[in-house]
Amino acid sequence: MMTPPPKPLVRDPDQIRLAMLGMVEGNGHPYSWSAIINGDYDADGMSRCGYPVISRYLDAQPRDSLGIAGVKVTHVWCDDSDDAQRVAQTCGVPEIVGRPEEVIGEVDAVVIPTDIGHEHLERARPFIDAGLPVFIDKPLTDRADHLARFIDWQRSGKALLSSSCMRYAREFAALRTQLKPVGRPRLVSVTMPKSWARYGIHAVEAAYPFVSLGGWRSVRHSGDDRVAMVHARHADGIEIMFMVIHDLYGGFGHVSVTGTEGCAHAAFEDTFYAFKAQLQAFVDYLRTGRSPIAFDETVEQMNIIIAGLRSREESGRVVDLAEIGPGPNA
Repeated sequence: MMTPPPKPLVRDPDQIRLAMLGMVEGNGHPYSWSAIINGDYDADGMSRCGYPVISRYLDAQPRDSLGIAGVKVTHVWCDDSDDAQRVAQTCGVPEIVGRPEEVIGEVDAVVIPTDIGHEHLERARPFIDAGLPVFIDKPLTDRADHLARFIDWQRSGKALLSSSCMRYAREFAALRTQLKPVGRPRLVSVTMPKSWARYGIHAVEAAYPFVSLGGWRSVRHSGDDRVAMVHARHADGIEIMFMVIHDLYGGFGHVSVTGTEGCAHAAFEDTFYAFKAQLQAFVDYLRTGRSPIAFDETVEQMNIIIAGLRSREESGRVVDLAEIGPGPNA
């Protein structure tokens, strides 16, 4: 029996209404993502949003580079209602709701721009149950039982997508074309600030395209909640080192690939490009029904994050990914 071709996930692909739902400390995505999608923002309000880096990279763009045609963030809700007011005023979002569920029936899809993985299951549940497509910021989750539920949803045909913007970084795409002098890769190393639970997925997505899908074998976390030295082993014969340190902002998104003959390096710089490409990928998914990411990849990446957390909790024990849960193609 032939599988039917994918079809749009929204009623009118040329007029897509999005809800931006949620905001947590240390993450200003409701501001930046709403501005990038809606195509305009109040510069003074953005400068006072509490995330100066957002103003810097938005202000550096030509205004005509902002906006995704045929798409608008029309509704916003934040955990703090004052934040919702500020996001709406700064980014031209017309509707503020008192509860996230109020957007059901009013929008075509939902964006959950928060990065605390164990909260995402309950944040997403009302919209998955209502049949709305959902984009969830990285990481999808940091709990194995929650991941199992997301897998069930996806297999039952629910439309959900999650990624890190590092997947779309132009710097890492260029690096992947410059590996011939490296010889046979033997080590991929990535540095990131913040925590393994919240930013480990940035490191994993940055390293992920340099090895093959399905070959991740084990993870060992030697550190604590402020310093994560995480060693992953891969069937390709490549060792992967993730170094995630709470205040390592000078090493945000540095990737090195070292091999039998040389070494190549790239540093993440163009945040705007990566964010817009990430959001455009979700919009393309809504318009075509074709996911830009194989869900198997998301599952494997979450298994890596969860294995790292388990290893840390168990004094640096080497954790086989097979013990976390189903892997790719399971």
